[in-house]
Amino acid sequence: MSNSPRISTVLSCTLVVVALGAGATACGGSDGHPLSAKPYDAAGQIVFNGPEGTKKADPEKPLEVTAQGEEGRITDVTATDSLGRYVAGELSADGTRWHTTGPLAAGVHYSVKVSTEDEDGAPGTKLLAFDTDTPKKKLLKVELGPEKGTYGVGQPVVAKLSKAVKGKEARATVERALTVRSTPAADGAWHWVDSKELHFRPQKYWPSNATIEVQSNLEGIKVSDSLWGTDTKPLKLKTGDRVEAVVDAGSHNLTVYRNGEEINSVPVTTGKPGYSTRNGVKVVLGQEYAVRMTSASIGSADFYDKMVYYATRVTDTGEYLHAAPWSAGSHGFANTSHGCVGMSTSNAAWLFETLRQGDIVETVNSYGEDMPAFGNGLGDWNMSWKDWRKGSVLLADTRDGQSTVDAARLRPQV
Repeated sequence: MSNSPRISTVLSCTLVVVALGAGATACGGSDGHPLSAKPYDAAGQIVFNGPEGTKKADPEKPLEVTAQGEEGRITDVTATDSLGRYVAGELSADGTRWHTTGPLAAGVHYSVKVSTEDEDGAPGTKLLAFDTDTPKKKLLKVELGPEKGTYGVGQPVVAKLSKAVKGKEARATVERALTVRSTPAADGAWHWVDSKELHFRPQKYWPSNATIEVQSNLEGIKVSDSLWGTDTKPLKLKTGDRVEAVVDAGSHNLTVYRNGEEINSVPVTTGKPGYSTRNGVKVVLGQEYAVRMTSASIGSADFYDKMVYYATRVTDTGEYLHAAPWSAGSHGFANTSHGCVGMSTSNAAWLFETLRQGDIVETVNSYGEDMPAFGNGLGDWNMSWKDWRKGSVLLADTRDGQSTVDAARLRPQV
């Protein structure tokens, strides 16, 4: 055996190219094919069950792409619609068949990219395109509210449906399509008020000075056998400071907080026996400089007919915070109203300028009934978070039912 050292020869890619001569390429992929090779046209290698020519596809029928012959296989299929939504699909282990596992949308354009390889491993590709038909069935429209603007942190998002949606699967389809993005993030969920209305609220109010973006992705989506979604205008809201007015009917006082700090406290009068102001959390619905109030509007046996000023409304049935100069002697001492919260004109004017739609007004220590969650304004916050989650089809069966809304998307946490 020779003791002389062995000499190893290493050829670089450049040397190999020179050795092979002009036009030859030696540096390729692991399958031996040049990395820069252009994929071949795979049209003759696949069969597509989509429509031909100008015909439109039935959105209720699944898509299918199959490999033709034994010369190659399908490696990947990507299908997206004109709105950028991906279609769920499944490719067989042997690469001979791909089919959709999710529904197609109606009345949209689809682009399908099929990637293949031949028996030698060379890559192929084929781009397909088609339109889906629009079924002659009922369309589900969604109206998102409130209108674009800045609101208090207690303002729920409302989705009103043009048709009733009752089945569990149909409701789940609607919920998945209604996305809420909040910056900063907040825990939140949809709740079905009835078959035609949903509300979305965080666990405990929105963050102050937040941006909330809401949109529906129901366009062209099948909700039920006779109902398809249509396009919806997206909604963008903002919140201001966290402003809360706490009415203590027991001490006849109203205290206002901004971002947790007390900014004012004024004497008030609330509902007298038989007309006690409702306990609980209410959301400011709107404000009117002048409102005519009569006993007939609440069915009161005590006749009255007054114009009131600086009126901030908190229920659908006519509960306001307003100026009540005629009961000045009771402010801070006794409850003498027919359910409204009365105060001096100057204090009512200050409150009128301080509050905005969506701000919180909470009444405590009253002998009145509890504010209902629905049916008399926006009492959403009077329902516990646990019970609120039960009104969501998607979250009702999860361990804690919680979801996070953030700048990315709404995602259930289980």
